Amino acid sequence: MDLGKLTFKGGASIPEFKELTSKNPVEVLKSPKIVYIPLHQHSGSPCEPLVNVGDVVKIGQKIGSSNAFVSSSIHSSVSGVVKEISTIYTPTGIKSKCVVIENDGMDEMIESIKERSLEYYKREEIISTLKEMGIVGMGGASFPTHVKFSPPEDKKIDILIINGAECEPYITADHRLMLENTKDIVSGIKVAMKALNTEKAYIGIEDNKPDAIEAMKKELAGEKNIEVAILKTKYPQGDEKRIIDAITNRKVPLGGLPMDVGCVVSNVATIKAINDAILKGKPLYERIVTVTGSVNNPKNLLVRIGTPIEDLIEACGGFKGKPGKIIIGGPMMGIAQFDLKTPIVKGSNGVLVQALDEIKNEEVLPCIKCGKCIDVCPSRLEPLFISSYSLKDNYSKCDELNALACVECGACSYICPAKRPLAESIKIAKREITAKRKKS
Repeated sequence: MDLGKLTFKGGASIPEFKELTSKNPVEVLKSPKIVYIPLHQHSGSPCEPLVNVGDVVKIGQKIGSSNAFVSSSIHSSVSGVVKEISTIYTPTGIKSKCVVIENDGMDEMIESIKERSLEYYKREEIISTLKEMGIVGMGGASFPTHVKFSPPEDKKIDILIINGAECEPYITADHRLMLENTKDIVSGIKVAMKALNTEKAYIGIEDNKPDAIEAMKKELAGEKNIEVAILKTKYPQGDEKRIIDAITNRKVPLGGLPMDVGCVVSNVATIKAINDAILKGKPLYERIVTVTGSVNNPKNLLVRIGTPIEDLIEACGGFKGKPGKIIIGGPMMGIAQFDLKTPIVKGSNGVLVQALDEIKNEEVLPCIKCGKCIDVCPSRLEPLFISSYSLKDNYSKCDELNALACVECGACSYICPAKRPLAESIKIAKREITAKRKKS
């Protein structure tokens, strides 16, 4: 199988801006005085607090849990005292209960954080441990990993794909992870393969990261069942259905899931978290975040979950010029924030600062039916028509045009010469269609 320069149909070539941080090793950010830990950091049911105001907690202690299958435990990222159980907005705009903890600076950890061998676990124990340790997808929707690793019996998974594409502009967190934690990634892949009972895995990396490709190939030397797949640099190569298409040539059906074609896709940072959870007993309470754009010293930082974004910006020397927009994530799929105290959560891979003079409020013009949005749409949709019906509140017609298949990558809005709000209006249509289906 030729694993060089693989790609998918559609997509767009966009400026990367990764040179700001791609050569910067990960630095450990000093733990904050106060952490704000939301109890809804994942797809599915939110957690309920397991602690009360005044309780003393340690790093890695479970502070939120849910009995729902589609959910994931929440853990403290510092040792200290619970000061408040409040309600805040998460970076995705969800209103969530939040455990506010005052850091005592002692960094006391729970006693269960210790190393174990993979032979210690049966497959079912791996999956239950992933939920207990709060492992979720760290590259997108934060879907609970134990759910993804529990396909129905009639869905045989024969290929595991590790997503190291990191196609979002500016973000280099996964790139640095692949360079600095190659051993943990490979051992995490083996854990995931055991959990899925599959014997073949590929790690897909875009060709704009030759050093990461070389590092992973070197670490995988002698491994027969795990290979590096070199992907053409193109946005949104990191979408799970696109990476499946590129590497396996399997097409996930409209409205289907990767398991329908025998695949599971897991982000490279998630694989590292799986390794830490299973082989080190470490819950997910910290992650690498790229802080970039208009800051004085762009960096890749290892950050405790619940750290306010203002702490990250301060650690990077503060704003460079007057800030116009602060985004958690990247410019294509990230979400602009309104409060510098918004905390980093499990799915936060970047903080992008755009200066005021970088933001353009361009005039929205009538659609000229050029078809460029159709050409770049990775889901093979017709964004101009879905958007047009959405702007007229005709969501039933949007549903007919398969709006729910949109992956919200924003390539259509990026390429549109008329600057139409294509992605934004399609997101609204998806929300309305989903709400209507839940009521019926």
